[in-house]
Amino acid sequence: MDSLELNKDTQTAEAEKIKQQAETPIAETSEKTETADIIETEDMVETAMKSKEPLRTKEELVAELQALINRQVEEIKEQVESLKQTFYKIYNAEQAAKKQAFLDEGGVLEEYIPTIDETEQAFKRLLAEYKKRKAEENARLEREKEQNLLQKQHILEQMKALVDNNSDISSNLQEFKQLQQKWKEIGAVPATHSTSLWKQYNLYQEQFYDLVKINNELREYDFKKNLESKTALCEAAEKLDEMPNVVEAFRELQRLHDEWKTIGPVARELREEIWARFQAASAVINKKHQEYFQALHQAEDENLQKKTALCEKLEAIDYAALTSFKLWEEKSEEVMAIQAEWRTIGFAPHKVNKQIYSRYRELCDEFFNKKSAFYKETKSELAQNLEKKRNLCAQAEALKESTDWKETTEKLIALQKEWKTIGPVAKKYSDDIWKRFLAACDYFFNRKKQEVPNTAAQEQQNLSLKKELISRMEQFERCDTVDESVAAIRSMIDEFNAIGFVPFKEKDKIYKQFRDAVDKQFDALNVDKALRKLDTFRTNLQDMQAKGENKLLDERRKLLRVYDNLKAEIAISENNIGFFSAKSKKSENMLKEMERKINSLKEELRLIETKIGLIDEKL
Repeated sequence: MDSLELNKDTQTAEAEKIKQQAETPIAETSEKTETADIIETEDMVETAMKSKEPLRTKEELVAELQALINRQVEEIKEQVESLKQTFYKIYNAEQAAKKQAFLDEGGVLEEYIPTIDETEQAFKRLLAEYKKRKAEENARLEREKEQNLLQKQHILEQMKALVDNNSDISSNLQEFKQLQQKWKEIGAVPATHSTSLWKQYNLYQEQFYDLVKINNELREYDFKKNLESKTALCEAAEKLDEMPNVVEAFRELQRLHDEWKTIGPVARELREEIWARFQAASAVINKKHQEYFQALHQAEDENLQKKTALCEKLEAIDYAALTSFKLWEEKSEEVMAIQAEWRTIGFAPHKVNKQIYSRYRELCDEFFNKKSAFYKETKSELAQNLEKKRNLCAQAEALKESTDWKETTEKLIALQKEWKTIGPVAKKYSDDIWKRFLAACDYFFNRKKQEVPNTAAQEQQNLSLKKELISRMEQFERCDTVDESVAAIRSMIDEFNAIGFVPFKEKDKIYKQFRDAVDKQFDALNVDKALRKLDTFRTNLQDMQAKGENKLLDERRKLLRVYDNLKAEIAISENNIGFFSAKSKKSENMLKEMERKINSLKEELRLIETKIGLIDEKL
């Protein structure tokens, strides 16, 4: 007994050491706050990593879940959640596609009934089994924690008894150490009791070591062993900086902090130094962990801004302006482009992710519901238009064999004008009904052309007049200004066009001579090629008008198709040039060539618009 006793000063020093150990900051943060941070971190990382999963089928996902289901719940927790997210992403996309296909085929949204997916049913049964096992495992863990709580409370009672029985503390040293070892071997307890238990345990350690009367050699040995253990923890914490996975490094740091708390004190002169080293290593990991989630939150905020902008585009749709099938289809392409862009954007912040998706989903549903309603409402109108056009076809077919050329011509022209006042019909009938009407009209006008030829004398006279006009064009003398000269030439062109038919075999020859003479004069005046094309078109327009209104209508339809193609090509080119970046001389030349092409297309578009206007004047 005498060889193990400490003097009064030594006991006081020991008490001070244990008290300082109990007041270190790690005791206040590790058990409560950091445990909650770990749980929150796991959820956020799971969400952030979802988009990196490889593409698999639903059947493969079911098979993977089946293979995992019998393993330990804690081992497969993250894998099951990942499979669940991937499966329902595929399943929801398939259901949305089926619903859209139903709507595209003319179905009504209220009549749509989702089909039962047997694969999804199998997946849900496996999930239910997993949830059941998870619940059982959680219940088991809670029971185990409660049991651990009782055991630790019992150890605290024993430690308190040893502290209170201070008559022979040194003889109880081995028993006290055995209680400490048992304490370390016992697992986790409910979080609500963790801090208070640890503080009580630390208090009894302090009180016991304050009372222990052992020799200095034993005390120094404990200090040495504790220093070795804490140095090893410092080295392990410093190596965490090399781990590529920041979240895993943070979790490991929490484990090291838990282990640190179970190790006793070191010599007073080394206590601050070893703790400062451990704190410095911890600060590095904590900073990286904080920066990682700051970057994650920033990316989520940017995703929210992008998704909000897409919602605003959907909200800006002017439904009142969508008055035709073509306009609805064009707007549908824009909406589907927005949907495609949405799928490329990652998650928004967790607290608003569901709200922004609901807003987006409601806007998309609103668009396609209104589109479906428009198509449904116009079916009746299309049917009425079809009936009206069929009636005009019947009237034209009844007139096509007539030999009353003048009266029938007027009637057919009236029918053609009435045709233009009738709205569209269903696309599947459009071409056939038009061809039927056109065939009846063409049949009559072709017969009329064959039965009522021009006199040879009139054609010869017209030929002489055109030759004389060609001679005048070739000998044309410029006026005082270019504009006056161009006006004079155009007057002669109008004069040429006003002259009637010439003998058929002379037609192409005389037209070419006149066209060459005009080009020669325009070349001398440096007149724009577009104006020349327009003058040529005016000349051709006279011939088309002589052949009847159907010829003019055919030409107008052809020009409209060219007009639509030019607009589409200009839109594509302007879109492409928006993504073009000139970073070299070669790239700069390509950019200039693209701009030149766009300007040329726009000039051609304006020329087509003018030609269509000229035809409309004739009609």
